[in-house]
Amino acid sequence: MRIAKYLASRGVASRREAERLVWSGRVSVDGATITDPAHAVAAGEEVALDGAPVPQAADPVVYAVNKPAGVVSTARDPQGRPTVVELLDHPERLYPVGRLDIDTTGLILLTNDGQLAHRLTHPRFEVTKAYRAKVGNGPVLDGALRQLRAGVELGDGRTAPARVRRLSADTVQITIREGRNRQVRRMCEAVGHPVRRLERVAIGGLELGSLRPGAHRRVREPELAALLHATSLSAAAAGRRARGASP
Repeated sequence: MRIAKYLASRGVASRREAERLVWSGRVSVDGATITDPAHAVAAGEEVALDGAPVPQAADPVVYAVNKPAGVVSTARDPQGRPTVVELLDHPERLYPVGRLDIDTTGLILLTNDGQLAHRLTHPRFEVTKAYRAKVGNGPVLDGALRQLRAGVELGDGRTAPARVRRLSADTVQITIREGRNRQVRRMCEAVGHPVRRLERVAIGGLELGSLRPGAHRRVREPELAALLHATSLSAAAAGRRARGASP
C-alpha cells in the first residue's frame, strides 16, 4: 500500500494532508525518512510520524454535523475562528469531508477514514450533494430552472447537468455531482438569482434531517453502508482497512 494511503487509512490525515506530511520529511519507514507519497509500505514495516509509531487503524467512524454560519470547515484555523471539529468532543482525530464556505450552513461529515473522505470528495466518484438556496431577484421562473438543470457557463467551464426543484418563489433545491469552489452560488448568480442563504441538506443520500445547528450525531451502520456504496467501497473493504490489511 502506498504510504500516503496507509496514513489516510489509519486516520492520521486526509489523503492530501498525508501526502504533504510525507513531502515535508516527517514520515519514516523502519527508521528511514520517506519523501515519496507513492512509496510502498510492506507488511511488517513500522511507519512513524515525527518519530512516533503510527497506530493500527481504528474502526471507521463518521459523524454528521450541522455546521452553523461563522464556523470554518477545517480541522484548525490559523485566524483563530471556530472550526467544525471543535463542535465535537471526540477522543480520535477527525477530519472534515470536503468544505463548506464560512457563511454556508448545513450538513458536513467528519471521519477518521481518510480513504472514505477522499472518495466522498473526489469528482471521479460523483457523490451527490444537495443544497437549498434562498435567492434574490425572485421569483425564480421556469427559464432559470431549465438553465440550471442543463448546465451553466462559469469562469472555469460549463457545469454538469443538475437536479433542480423549486421549493417556493425564491427558494430552490439543487443537487450536483461536482465540487467546484462556491459552485451553487456561482450557478445561481449566472442565471440572475444571487444566493442570500445557502444550506447543504444531503450528501450521497444521507440527509441533514432535523439535526439542529451546531449539533452532531454518529452516522448509523445502514447509512454508512450507503455512503460506502455511493463511493464504490464495500463494508468488507472498510473492515479490512480497520484490521490493517491491504484493500
